[in-house]
Amino acid sequence: MDDLEARAWLGRHFDVPRETFVRLDAYIALLRAENERQNLVSRSTLDHLWVRHIVDSAQLILLAPGEGPWLDLGTGAGFPGLIVGLLRPGPVTLVEQRKLRADFLRRAAVSLGLDNRVTIVCINARQAAMPPADVISARAFAPLDRIFALAGHLAHPGTQWVLPKGRNAQSELEAARASWQGSFRVERSVTDDEAWIVVAGDVRRRNKGKRVR
Repeated sequence: MDDLEARAWLGRHFDVPRETFVRLDAYIALLRAENERQNLVSRSTLDHLWVRHIVDSAQLILLAPGEGPWLDLGTGAGFPGLIVGLLRPGPVTLVEQRKLRADFLRRAAVSLGLDNRVTIVCINARQAAMPPADVISARAFAPLDRIFALAGHLAHPGTQWVLPKGRNAQSELEAARASWQGSFRVERSVTDDEAWIVVAGDVRRRNKGKRVR
């Protein structure tokens, strides 16, 4: 998939008006400029942002239908949280503990017209205090068992976790199962045939599992 195909994919799977594509292009320009100040995304992905970041984020929405509260951990440059906020109805909260990145997210939210639709919280996920979310995502954030330990207090029994894990998805899932139980499956990424997304529900710690530090 190249960037033209990525834009077409987005148009096929979501009701994306021309204005939204204009906003996404403005966001990309803002990200490119900010990447000169702080390392938001790998420089190797700057020429493939639509595939590597925008569609890679948007595909998560298809795995978690509904309009309930969505929580994105370690949002960084805005992926997937800002893309989720743009393409999906319902509230989205972005948790990013690094102040410079949180400041960028606020500016990016304005460029996307989302400043009144998303909440940006500059805090460590473990310290975050908010009502449980219906969906929790985290991209390039931490190993699975660590994510469940850090954010378990932000979930309820029906929370769906959508966690891109690249080529290490299966090994991370096997490691997490030593300490966590629930409903787990892996879905292939539409942007990389060798990358996978862990989708989990009813996640809870095993009574005699290892303690995740």
